[in-house]
Amino acid sequence: MYPRSMQVTFNIPDELASQLVAACKDASRSALEAFAVESYRSGRLTESEVRRMLGYETRMEVHALLAEHDVCLHYTAEHLQQDIAASDRLRAVRTSSTADAR
Repeated sequence: MYPRSMQVTFNIPDELASQLVAACKDASRSALEAFAVESYRSGRLTESEVRRMLGYETRMEVHALLAEHDVCLHYTAEHLQQDIAASDRLRAVRTSSTADAR
């Protein structure tokens, strides 16, 4: 079992490190995001796990990051059916609330 958090260190040749640092403000954060994106792309992490790993508060932040890297969401027909059912339930609650207010 892994500890609650893990620190990973890797070595980059100096000439490449200077290029990477010049290209981004926080090389460590960029590396973590790249790891999370690739782990999601390959199916090793879920959207929720990426959100937790990166400390994001919302799914929309994960969606934006994935879009920046041209990664499609893992959205299946089952997810669509779940979203339709949730929408139908919300519509029913709103309709009921509106009718009760009259």
